[in-house]
Amino acid sequence: MKKTYKIEVDCANCANLMEDATRKTEGVANATVNFMTQKMSVEFVDGADEKAVMNNVVKACKKVEDDCEIYL
Repeated sequence: MKKTYKIEVDCANCANLMEDATRKTEGVANATVNFMTQKMSVEFVDGADEKAVMNNVVKACKKVEDDCEIYL
């Protein structure tokens, strides 16, 4: 399953780092972060608990930029 989330990120480099962190999160098959549109698309591994995975994604992204926001 693939879902898109609205995000707030301050710079394109941080968006790239957030994308990398999201891709490394367990339960994520693929992810893209678009700085210009302030959107994150996440493709989940089949059978993954979407809510639990996104909680881990938020934690991983907060390590990159502590004031970023992902609207779940």
